[in-house]
Amino acid sequence: MENPDSPKIAVTSVGRRGHGKATLADVARRAGVTTMTVSRMLREPHRVSDETGERIRQALADTGYSPNKQAGVLASGRSAIVAAIIPNVANSIFAETVQGLSDVLQPAGLELLLASTNYSLEREEEQLRAVMGWAPAALVVTGLRHTDGAMALLRQAQASGTPVIEIWEKDPAEVEFIQIGFNHRSVGQTMAQHLLECGHTDLVYVDSGVEEDFRAHERGEGFAATAERAGATVRIIRAERGEPMAAGRKALLGLDPAQLPHGMAFANDHLAAGAWLQAQEAGIHVPTDLALLGFGDFPIAGQLGGGISTMAAPRYDIGQNAGLKILSDLDLKPLCNGVSNSLKPTLIMRNTTRLPPKSS
Repeated sequence: MENPDSPKIAVTSVGRRGHGKATLADVARRAGVTTMTVSRMLREPHRVSDETGERIRQALADTGYSPNKQAGVLASGRSAIVAAIIPNVANSIFAETVQGLSDVLQPAGLELLLASTNYSLEREEEQLRAVMGWAPAALVVTGLRHTDGAMALLRQAQASGTPVIEIWEKDPAEVEFIQIGFNHRSVGQTMAQHLLECGHTDLVYVDSGVEEDFRAHERGEGFAATAERAGATVRIIRAERGEPMAAGRKALLGLDPAQLPHGMAFANDHLAAGAWLQAQEAGIHVPTDLALLGFGDFPIAGQLGGGISTMAAPRYDIGQNAGLKILSDLDLKPLCNGVSNSLKPTLIMRNTTRLPPKSS
């Protein structure tokens, strides 16, 4: 005898609208549930039983249903999209930040819309103007420098209640939006201080060849100021724009072999890795003849010659904390005690720098 409480499973073909797309009602009929249950499953899957959830997932796969995101925008005034604009998609330093964001947002039903500026402020403004049309739930931009037009868009978004977060940088003197990152001049100061503590008084900072890489330039400014205050000789040279390891090689090649500095710091680990490879070919002993210090703690920095000393940036943590702040501001998750707006890089000393022995 049929159980009257058992779900009715439709076995007829799925009905379609004139445009051919499966509807929420199609999924509900296939799964033998109400459209409200399907909607709940899509928004809050934890509120649906495992057995019902499995039937709905199968019905979603069978029908090829996808939610009408534009309808959601019209109903709530805000989409389930978080727009993140970063300088470079290919750079692992930003890729891990994006992963941190995604790992926090996706379980809450938010998805990333990602754009890359290639370090162009004008391109950032264009991208902001484009993504605003999608009524994003939040905006994440990289750094504190923006065009006047981009600032107007960011202010407009914030005034309308959309969280705006600037990542990878922090400056108490320029607080208009939420900042999750660190002060790059302070990082440059730490880099110079480490080489000074190693006993080096003739220093070089190899800056990024990308003119718009303001954060790398700020690290160089902090580096030079600290070295000069200590009475050391310091030079800043600009790496060639292009493949960074090749640019790091050329930076070392461009120095007079008879007047090598005691220590070199680099805007990133790839530049430092190129210089390390060139030093090996030129017979320059690291760190005895030349100390090398990078930034970023890229995977390659831990593999060459026992490792390149570096400043480890909290790449993933920046994205994770930005995601948690977004959830808190959207009332999707309580602000947890682990969220920090200020995340400091850590000095990792490996085989390319060496502190002098302590006197007994």
